[in-house]
Amino acid sequence: MTPPRSNENRPLAALLVPDLLELLEESPESVGPQTEEMHPADLADLAEALPEESVRAFLFALPKERAAAVLEYLDEELRTQVLEELTAGEAASIVAEMTPDERADALDELDDETADDILSELGAEAQAETERLLEYDPYTAGGLMTTEFVSVEEALTVEEALRSVRSMARAGRREAMYTIYTTDQNGRLRGVLSLRELLAAPEGGRMSDLAWSDVVSVGPNMAQEEVSQVTSNYDLVALPVVDTDGRLLGVVTVDDVIDVIQEEQTEDVQKMGGMEALEEPYMQIGLLQNVRKRAGWLSVLAVSEMLTASAMAHYEGEIAKAALLAQFIPLVMSSGGNSGSQATSLIIRAMALGEVRVRDWYRVVMRELPAGFILGVILGALAVTRILVWNALGLYDYGPHFGRIAATVGLTLIGIVTFGSLTGSMLPFILKRLGFDPASASAPFVATLVDVTGISIYFSVAYLVLSGSLLK
Repeated sequence: MTPPRSNENRPLAALLVPDLLELLEESPESVGPQTEEMHPADLADLAEALPEESVRAFLFALPKERAAAVLEYLDEELRTQVLEELTAGEAASIVAEMTPDERADALDELDDETADDILSELGAEAQAETERLLEYDPYTAGGLMTTEFVSVEEALTVEEALRSVRSMARAGRREAMYTIYTTDQNGRLRGVLSLRELLAAPEGGRMSDLAWSDVVSVGPNMAQEEVSQVTSNYDLVALPVVDTDGRLLGVVTVDDVIDVIQEEQTEDVQKMGGMEALEEPYMQIGLLQNVRKRAGWLSVLAVSEMLTASAMAHYEGEIAKAALLAQFIPLVMSSGGNSGSQATSLIIRAMALGEVRVRDWYRVVMRELPAGFILGVILGALAVTRILVWNALGLYDYGPHFGRIAATVGLTLIGIVTFGSLTGSMLPFILKRLGFDPASASAPFVATLVDVTGISIYFSVAYLVLSGSLLK
């Protein structure tokens, strides 16, 4: 028997699994009534905690609609595995009850042959609807939208619209029941109002007079990142998707937008950590995939750090003449790298939120230059104070030229922190202009880039300040 999945994060599921396994063996028909009060998300946790060979029996012990709801919350890998183990007819009987967008997502995860077999078992209407959704890129508005929305013709009266909405609600599940869209006779989007506004509308009123005509909508090919930005900017719970003629195709609901935001943030954080984004949760990726996603950037960073070693070798003579300079190399390198990483993180996040665009690069320069300079002055002052105090207290003897050493370190920190802030803020713009994801400007990459230039800045300043004293 295959062992159940880890239950550490599913205390309720772990508690119920033994009883559920007993029910499945002795009285599977009682599973549905016993779990009818549980949320589908909790039932999905329960399914994931079961031995894999028991998941199929669990789903078929539930009413079809409940099984479909559980399937929507189920871990993608397990859902794919379950659907592939079922016959096409069995799988179709469950996925037919899923919401259209979730059904399309579930089939998109399967191999083409299995997906086609299941599609062929669906009813004509569900099959056509699913195939239409599968045509869209899954990372666009069309790939996110559901076709289960509520719309009425703008010419209807309030009473007629209410009857129509009730009929839709009774006929089947609607994801976006809270928002009512009005359309013309050709299906073009004309207005929007909430269900509450419709219920509170005076009798005899026309929908065209009640609905808000200023409707925010997007095209089906808009990238999911932009969809999430539009939804956030306008505080929407549902975002209509229209074609080039303005006809209403579907609606992106806020739960899908939340998933997109989480997905995009996870991807950006992973890239900023100096690795490729993972397509699956961390605990589900294999060893080789884990290594492959991380080895590329680590290799690039290792080669980049070799340039730092080359730069230090170039100044080997100066280091030999003034060994005290080597003491402050870690401080100089880390300060420049840290300032660059800060600036990069700020700009990448600002870009992700739509606060900064490529055309704003000059404004960013004008902000980061003074900010970097002031930060450099602060760090330089700390370093100079440390050198002077330690020398005065006899904690370390910097020799007769301690003042020049302090000046060298202080001026270097001002220069490298300013340079690091400027470089770190501009790199995302450069990558964006070249067509790359700005998040690829990872913090380790920026730190390594600034390390190389930091060494040059440090010893250039040292040569100017200490020439004629230590560097003879």
